[in-house]
Amino acid sequence: MLKKLDLYILSQFFIILLLSIIGFLSIFLVVDLIENLDRFMDNNVPKNIILEYYVYSLPYFLSIGLPMSILISTVVSLGNIVKQNEWTAMKASGISIYRVAIPLVLSGLLLSGFSFLLDNKLVSHGNEKRFDIDRDYVKRKSRHKIKNTLKNLIFQKNLKTHISLTKYSVQKEKGYDLTLVDLGHELITKRIDAKQIKWKNKEEKWSINNYSIRFFDQEGREKKVSIGKQDTLIDLGFFPKDIYQQARKPDELDFFALTDIIKKLKRNGVETIKWEVTRYLKISFAFTNLIVVLCGIPLVIIREKGEISFGAGASIFVIFGYYAFIKFGQSLGFKGILSPIISAWIGNIIFLLIGIGLFLKSRT
Repeated sequence: MLKKLDLYILSQFFIILLLSIIGFLSIFLVVDLIENLDRFMDNNVPKNIILEYYVYSLPYFLSIGLPMSILISTVVSLGNIVKQNEWTAMKASGISIYRVAIPLVLSGLLLSGFSFLLDNKLVSHGNEKRFDIDRDYVKRKSRHKIKNTLKNLIFQKNLKTHISLTKYSVQKEKGYDLTLVDLGHELITKRIDAKQIKWKNKEEKWSINNYSIRFFDQEGREKKVSIGKQDTLIDLGFFPKDIYQQARKPDELDFFALTDIIKKLKRNGVETIKWEVTRYLKISFAFTNLIVVLCGIPLVIIREKGEISFGAGASIFVIFGYYAFIKFGQSLGFKGILSPIISAWIGNIIFLLIGIGLFLKSRT
């Protein structure tokens, strides 16, 4: 009997989940196309490139819409059971909310694993490709200019040179907090730190100030250092166009690529707090799918005599509150107020406790 009950609950859940995903994907595609249509037309972007852009966008849209779809599926599937008095019959048979929750919680856990793989395989790759299309086709000669200020950039030149900037102004061609590390065979050979860099068109070099240039021997020991506060012209081995063409955003990197970059940068004394927060978020965000199930189940059961609209309305507050806490924790992590792992997981911890509290309140 219980196996049939599990199958019944899961069939209701996954049918509504599929319909919700299709609905959200359709909405995201239409809204994004309307928003970008004028830019596509301004730049005469070929139809096949537009199609390719949205094919690469689908994994991202799916990743964003999946938690909302799961929450809606949980509330509606259980809401129908409650509305048809099937929940009353289950209680009379001695079936508790905990037993009903098992197949949904396991589904949430399974979908969290799927979300992690999706984000770190398809989403990161898709973001990289669609950002390339955006830079190569959409932004060129567009009245919507390239974003003027880029933050927390990191990119690589000549395979061994790692460059990071906390902020870069595209219009002024000025960057802040430069760290440039040249690696030999896994050992640092040169490191340049500068508070500010500015591109000089005439000389085709960078002007740097408040800088230090350090050279290291084959054993990694510092052998020469040059420190200066005045503006100094220097060839850094990259141009302004390299910054916005090659700089990789965290969204374009998967968990494993971020881990590799962070290890290399930390080994050479480069600040990586913001990148660590982003890396942990790639794990914690996947568990959003489990958290929304834990919060959604008791929202329906608590108001047995209420309508599905109560659970649906409460779900909106849950999902937006959850996203708000994710952003809040991320901000605290970026500022160094919380450790990267705590800042990435604070939203999960708070809403896990809320879900447990709701379960205890709704137990029979």
